[in-house]
Amino acid sequence: MHIGLVIYGSLDTLSGGYLYDRHLVAHLRQLGARVTVFARPWRHYLAHLADNLDPDWRRALLSARVDVWLQDELNHPSLVGLNRALARAQPRVPRVAIVHHLRADERHPRLWRPLYRAVERAYLRTLSAALYNSRTTQAAVRALRRAPLPGLVAYPGKDGLPPPRLGRTDLVARAHEPGPLRVLAVGNLIPRKGMHRLLDALRRLPPGSVTLDLVGREDVDPAYARRLRERVQRWGLGRAVRFHGRVEGSALAGLYRRAQVFALPSQYEGFGIVYAEALGFGLPVLASRAGAAHEVLAAGRAGVLVDPDDAAAIARHLATWAQDRDRLAAQAVAARARYEQLPTWAESMTRAARWLLDLAAQARGNPRPGGHLGAGP
Repeated sequence: MHIGLVIYGSLDTLSGGYLYDRHLVAHLRQLGARVTVFARPWRHYLAHLADNLDPDWRRALLSARVDVWLQDELNHPSLVGLNRALARAQPRVPRVAIVHHLRADERHPRLWRPLYRAVERAYLRTLSAALYNSRTTQAAVRALRRAPLPGLVAYPGKDGLPPPRLGRTDLVARAHEPGPLRVLAVGNLIPRKGMHRLLDALRRLPPGSVTLDLVGREDVDPAYARRLRERVQRWGLGRAVRFHGRVEGSALAGLYRRAQVFALPSQYEGFGIVYAEALGFGLPVLASRAGAAHEVLAAGRAGVLVDPDDAAAIARHLATWAQDRDRLAAQAVAARARYEQLPTWAESMTRAARWLLDLAAQARGNPRPGGHLGAGP
């Protein structure tokens, strides 16, 4: 079975979406599939739209002999017209999108929103099926497409950063450790992640009641990272906030172990892999109501959900945890219990890879023995 994967940039890019794609590719190859990557460089949106008219790009896709096209949905502007050509030239080859979240669900300048929605809707209507990272993403696709799109919901794996063994006694003891509430946020320093709202919340709290460790690359949006640092200085938060930059592996695990709460009030997350990581370390999570965090947190039982723009609400929840350590301990235990319910990468991606191969085989009129096209998580 030959699969053509369409992405922007490199499959090695460090982000949750690319991590998902890498795991899926690895499991497809383990099942004997051949995966060829068709990549375009990251550019601005109008340049991506122009890809549909690029003769070399069109030739590369239209001449490829694959059994299924697997397309990261972020590439939709480069494929919105080409997919129609692929459907005519390769009528038995399914076109399947990996949907992490929709561009239409992000915040954009008002002038651009109609274009983004129109192009993304047109792209979604060219697909045969989709692989969704959450039920929330699946519902968003249906709403924008204005029609169901067959597919499978496969959550990202919980075990990218294996957590330590933590029992109830460990979690309760950590929650009751004296001193300020220790809060951790992990994500690239970009506006969508909501770090500025965390800083706004901290300045509303009594000095010395909460500390915040910010982990994430500052070179993705250097201007925003500078603004965060300026606010820390302007609001007198220098002793409460620490910037760590990019941290991985055992060093990151150490920060998770030390923290008592995880907070990332993103404007939108299609799933939120860092939320699952935090649950593994028994950290109650403060996340946004926008997006799929409610799925990860079991409707908030393993943390709290807030309006991402409500700094006052964020401050209230942090203050409650800082003052009521029994509540903090109870939610830490609930967080770890929720982690145990989530799938591993191997469980989720093996299922996703088999579903995709079944889809390709049925399109060729040669279904695999025992194959099925079931939907759902």
